[in-house]
Amino acid sequence: QVHLVESGGDLVHPGGSLRLSCVASGISFSWYATGWYRQAPGKERELVASITSGGNTNYADFVEGRFAISRDNAKNSVLLQMNSLKPEDTAVYYCNAKYRYDNLWGQGTQVTVSS
Repeated sequence: QVHLVESGGDLVHPGGSLRLSCVASGISFSWYATGWYRQAPGKERELVASITSGGNTNYADFVEGRFAISRDNAKNSVLLQMNSLKPEDTAVYYCNAKYRYDNLWGQGTQVTVSS
């Protein structure tokens, strides 16, 4: 059975940091391009960062150098290190994995940035 399970979401003060983790099971993870998306209330889901199977990364403009995506194929995991968090980063963060016709999503993890 295929699963993507996110963890690491939390309530954090502005300027704080969080590290999100996504662990995959049931797939040949190293073949998949992976990414993190987010969805705030009343807004569409948007790409935050992605990393290809070869390790090439891409970031949304709003990241502005604050986040870093990485993957560990041996652990079937993709990480998102988020620094200098802002209230506007508040959203549910979703892990995504894509390969050919597969487009997989996790259940999401809540990130809240508030003083």
